[in-house]
Amino acid sequence: MPKKNVKGYVSFILHAHLPFVHHPENENYLEEEWLFEAISETYLPLLNNFNKLVKEKVDFRITMSITPPLLNMLDNKLLQERYIKYLNKHIELCKKEIVRTADDERLNKLSHYYLDRYSNDLHVFKDVYNCCIINGFKELQDLGVLEIITCGATHGYFPILYINEKTVRAQIAVGVQTYEKYFGRKPRGIWLPECGYVPEADKYLREFGIEYVITESHGILYADPTPIYGTYAPIVSPNDIVAFGRDIESSRQVWSSINGYPGDYNYREFYRDIGYDVDYDYIKPYITYDGVRVPTGIKYYRITGDTGYKDYYNPTWAMDSVYKQAGHFFDCRQTQISHLSSFMDKPPIILCPYDAELYGHWWYEGPDWLYVLFKKIYYDKCDFKLITPSEYIDNYPDIQVSTPCRSSWGANGYSGVWLNPTNDYVHRHLHVAGDRMVELSTTYSNEQDPLKIRALNQCARELLLAQSSDWLFIITNGTMVDYAKKRIKDHIGRFTKLYDQIKSNTIDEDFLRDISEKDCIFPEIDYRIYC
Repeated sequence: MPKKNVKGYVSFILHAHLPFVHHPENENYLEEEWLFEAISETYLPLLNNFNKLVKEKVDFRITMSITPPLLNMLDNKLLQERYIKYLNKHIELCKKEIVRTADDERLNKLSHYYLDRYSNDLHVFKDVYNCCIINGFKELQDLGVLEIITCGATHGYFPILYINEKTVRAQIAVGVQTYEKYFGRKPRGIWLPECGYVPEADKYLREFGIEYVITESHGILYADPTPIYGTYAPIVSPNDIVAFGRDIESSRQVWSSINGYPGDYNYREFYRDIGYDVDYDYIKPYITYDGVRVPTGIKYYRITGDTGYKDYYNPTWAMDSVYKQAGHFFDCRQTQISHLSSFMDKPPIILCPYDAELYGHWWYEGPDWLYVLFKKIYYDKCDFKLITPSEYIDNYPDIQVSTPCRSSWGANGYSGVWLNPTNDYVHRHLHVAGDRMVELSTTYSNEQDPLKIRALNQCARELLLAQSSDWLFIITNGTMVDYAKKRIKDHIGRFTKLYDQIKSNTIDEDFLRDISEKDCIFPEIDYRIYC
């Protein structure tokens, strides 16, 4: 049921990213559950709803960045096995909850709901995707409804790394190579890590075939010269990189913690979890090994209101709010596009970029909201369609030349989140290691010794892992700080030790084997990417 007389477009971009967390030496790292929670609460629900739309023959478009660290974790056999253990443990807890809540009809119904949900996750993960959900996203891209774009190799923050441009080049190169490995084609777009734009990166983006980037709103609004259409049309830099900017109005409606959709009183309350609520001895087998209470994912309450009292969650009421808010978003975009199109000589594009984990993990009903909204856009009368950035570029190639402003989507819009008094000590170590990596790749560019090549490749992995912007972000936010600091210290320490061993020709094979098993990201990496 294609639309006629299209006046504009809406483009959803979901950024699916987690830092690489892999601890074969110990199952007690809580941080590995970041991945398991995201699979159950975000990635599988998105896949399920996208596939429902396909089966219902709803023509839709959505774009997702799936970052290289996340791809490597989703493809990791140990993490796949641990996710299955995670699900089985949750299924066991849900069965106990059905017994515990037998005297409360509403609570018992929710217990059955969670048992069904986790049981279905196990079935879909094992039987449908053979433990690798990457294939599910690839199938949707091959069908033409999903465009997958790439990101920096480990989400390294370009506006600081570019002091040594070869480190930015390596982030881009490995990001593109990882994408090609899993999706069998070249990526056309990239989600700049933290939407961090610097003009110095453009030439490397072009070198590796990237056509467009996703930027923060002011990256476009403060571009030079000022864009004629603001964020409602892309611009192209003098180095031929197209930049799309976030639409402020539509983002606020979804993202705002004050008046955004996720705060609806009918939606599931994120912060009330049986991991904190039920008897300690009962829940102890399902929390951390040292007995610290943590969320389990089983949450029985709705937001209810700005009150200490919380009513039970009601999935039917939550879906009522989903339909209401999908309608509100639809009406707002119709009004916005109708107004903008009267001033523009090309159809406006409303870019709606979000962290993928907002949909499902933080906003439990988010994947259902997308499903309802996409059906509404397809079936209801309106003047706009869904589109991917690549399709927009192909259809409207006449783009204003303008240089985007240095920018990010962090607090205050620039680099303060990743460079401030809480974490500034890290950067001198990252820069020294970056310079040393370039030195190694140049000095040993023709190396033939297999052991030394293994060590050089591991140096590249350790540097990339240390550069992850996530650790700096976590330190700034004050959550899991000890773990973030440990990761930076570990990777820089391992890099430095290997560097010294390579230079002195005294490589410790046991040490190299140990860290290669732990930090096994990018198995095909070639250290010469830093030459």
